[in-house]
Amino acid sequence: MFTNTKAFSGFAVDDVEAARAFYGDTLGLKTSEESDILTLHIADDRPTIVYPRPGHTPAEYTILNFPVDDIEQAVDELAARGVEFERYEGFDQDDRGIHRGGGPLIAWFKDPAGNVLSVLEID
Repeated sequence: MFTNTKAFSGFAVDDVEAARAFYGDTLGLKTSEESDILTLHIADDRPTIVYPRPGHTPAEYTILNFPVDDIEQAVDELAARGVEFERYEGFDQDDRGIHRGGGPLIAWFKDPAGNVLSVLEID
């Protein structure tokens, strides 16, 4: 039924303009807006919609993962742009916030609405 569908994902924020500034300016993603809906154009053909939701509650799980070739470089660049990395109890994270305890190297951070994102290096 959905074999050839052009499905896309979306998530909510409490402030679309703050999301546009973060995803567009801080993260450097191409964005567009129409009728108070922000679209992230990831890899040019992967639209992700970001929509306003009154009373928004941030996701407590990772909603977007950004694969990178060099996690240390990505974390350093994001930190230089003002991004703060999350620390989670029970995870083996280094001083940069990179989890090195098995699985892919990963570091988590939040958008202005409190949604969890990550950068990860996959071998």
